[in-house]
Amino acid sequence: MNTYYQTKDSQMIGALKTFSNPEPITLNHSSCPGCSSMDISMFYTLKAVPAHSVLIMPSRSDAINYPKGNIALGFCHNCGFISNLAFDPSLLEYCSECEESQGFSDTFNSFHRNLAQYLINKFDLYNKDIIEIGCGKGDFLTLLCQLGNNRGIGFDPAFVRERFDFNNKIQVKFIEDFFSEKYSHYKADFICCKMTLEHIHQTKHFVTMVRNSIQDRLNTIVFFQVPNVMQIFNEFAFWDIYYEHCSYFSVNSLRNLFENSDFYVINTWLDYDEQYLMIEAKPEEENNTRAKKNTYDTLYQLTNNVILFTKNYRSIFRKWHQFLNQAYRQDKKIVLWGSGSKAVSFLTTLKIYDLIRYVVDINSYRWDTFIAGTGQKIVSPDFLTQYKPDIVIVMNPIYIPEVKSHLH
Repeated sequence: MNTYYQTKDSQMIGALKTFSNPEPITLNHSSCPGCSSMDISMFYTLKAVPAHSVLIMPSRSDAINYPKGNIALGFCHNCGFISNLAFDPSLLEYCSECEESQGFSDTFNSFHRNLAQYLINKFDLYNKDIIEIGCGKGDFLTLLCQLGNNRGIGFDPAFVRERFDFNNKIQVKFIEDFFSEKYSHYKADFICCKMTLEHIHQTKHFVTMVRNSIQDRLNTIVFFQVPNVMQIFNEFAFWDIYYEHCSYFSVNSLRNLFENSDFYVINTWLDYDEQYLMIEAKPEEENNTRAKKNTYDTLYQLTNNVILFTKNYRSIFRKWHQFLNQAYRQDKKIVLWGSGSKAVSFLTTLKIYDLIRYVVDINSYRWDTFIAGTGQKIVSPDFLTQYKPDIVIVMNPIYIPEVKSHLH
């Protein structure tokens, strides 16, 4: 095992281990999925959280009784990778009943279109073959094919064929399955994977598998998008930690993962109010042919942020409990806006059942279903005209202008 990076101050490692959560949880993994190091500190644990956040729950009973798993986040001092050491993939159920689409939001659609055009312009994606791993309902792949006259193949077990317009004259094909070695015969000029790698625990194995599928096509460009863990720690955003996300990336750990999987990293950058971390890469013939970027400062900063999060997240819990209980005592009606994974994590982490009764969403496929774990009903924005809430908590601040417009 190689030592990729070292922190500037070994006392920081001791500090993190001092602040680690002592709550006992059975672990299913003991080494880092990114670099195989055993030098890991467990710093955040939660018991009995819903195994799914975006799977449709047709009744309150289904939602409350849905299978649960444990979270035990471990920080690798060797490469900076963070993973759920208690993760059990057998609890997951990715299928057509997953409703993860963000395409009902004008804010998100504008970001998506701009990102697609950026990638098309930068990598000359015109009349090319494109693969998207984890394509969801096919929105982004459709954009890439429409804007660049490209040919696309999307892989996702949650794709819903009935919701896609196959008469729109674009050349796309969808395979309702996980991308794996058995599909390595599909070749592409561009491979993208957005908001999927964080759902995969054995990240090194997966990225290496993608590299092996490319073989000697060294001009193939690879683009991945994942949540930015630095933003989670900077904002103490515990609502961005949930069971499906078993892997958490910083610039440091994401670069390290790709560089040690025989990729040359072209660029890493942040977008969507620094919530998303992007990486552009291309294959190399063999490992370590180029000097790795010095990321000591990044790892040092991440270690410090993990320590601060570990020391302070309980006080953040208390502040939210105090705010919600005070509002409840004052007979104020509270709703959440956004019924996705952030809402599920927010409610289940704080164990909020009766203090909040409804969660609003603009995605009509989620209306009249229920929040996994705590059972709040998901309603349309129009419902608020009769419910008349006093407080609306927006689960993602980037949508505040859009939500204000809806509320007005």
